[in-house]
Amino acid sequence: MKRIKTIDAVGHVLCHDITQIIKDQKKGVVFKKGHVVREEDIPILLSVGKENLYVWEKQEGMLHEDEGAQILCEICKNEYMISTEAREGKIEIFAQRDGLFKLDIDRLYQINNLGDMIIATRHGNTSVKKGDKLAGTRVIPLIIEEEKMKKAQQIANNKPIMKLLPFRHKKVGIVTTGSEVYKGRIKDTFGPVIIEKLEEYDTEILGQTLVDDDRIMIVDSIMKYIEKGADLVICTGGMSVDPDDRTPAAIRDTGAEIITYGAPVLPGAMLLLSYYKDGQRKIPILGLPGCVMYSKRTVFDILLPRIMADDPIAKSDISKLGVGGLCLNCEICIYPNCGFGKGI
Repeated sequence: MKRIKTIDAVGHVLCHDITQIIKDQKKGVVFKKGHVVREEDIPILLSVGKENLYVWEKQEGMLHEDEGAQILCEICKNEYMISTEAREGKIEIFAQRDGLFKLDIDRLYQINNLGDMIIATRHGNTSVKKGDKLAGTRVIPLIIEEEKMKKAQQIANNKPIMKLLPFRHKKVGIVTTGSEVYKGRIKDTFGPVIIEKLEEYDTEILGQTLVDDDRIMIVDSIMKYIEKGADLVICTGGMSVDPDDRTPAAIRDTGAEIITYGAPVLPGAMLLLSYYKDGQRKIPILGLPGCVMYSKRTVFDILLPRIMADDPIAKSDISKLGVGGLCLNCEICIYPNCGFGKGI
């Protein structure tokens, strides 16, 4: 570090905190260590008696923490996102609209593994609202090797590690299976739950059809919704392995590609996910397990944001849900205050 006149300090980095004391009003740090002196700071520094300052000498190949934080921000930030200004090596990134938050975890791990820098994000494949915080970036030391930041940029490869996919308007058809409901022995309680969850998004409910445990009737009801222009068909009931439960077979009979019948998530193990190809469109057809009717959060809540953002879901995506697959019961959790599965 070196000692320079305060009037010559613009653009230099402070090596120590600067304290301001105003009798009966204020006593505290007015500029923190690592602050880059600006033109408008000079009068304040002089007013607290700082005719001279100790600043970091600019070293070839080294970057200030704020410069490093800006690089990390550029590695993360994408369309529909806004960021704060760099301050003490930190930048935060927020959503500018509702949507599905996507994250390239592999590249995130590689960058964080470089050391002296961090990118902390929310979980990927989750629904976010406008104004939600998506990530925070931080350079740990006051100055960092430029070469290390270049390695982070090489890992990013000019492609942000975060995305925010807008939710799309969806026309939805609901097919409720079960002889007990179809014949009026009991009242359907599944439909209202599904409709309530869909109301969180931009959806148009085309209708709800009650059908018997009959494969042909189920297939016919699904196809009628597709003919009406449905972008999503949700089937409720008849998803277990009981002989009378015909929904999985009926979905298969439509010609839809079955992605999975079963998911490593509790509650929600008996989920069926498929896609029906209608020209250029791929229409999700879901078979929902009975737990969706009475559990606050299930596998349906995990997948619905991706479906509403037209984010294709593969078998491998479903398999990965096994890590944290008990999260919805909050029995084992390293984030005890997240609230996701606690009925909040």
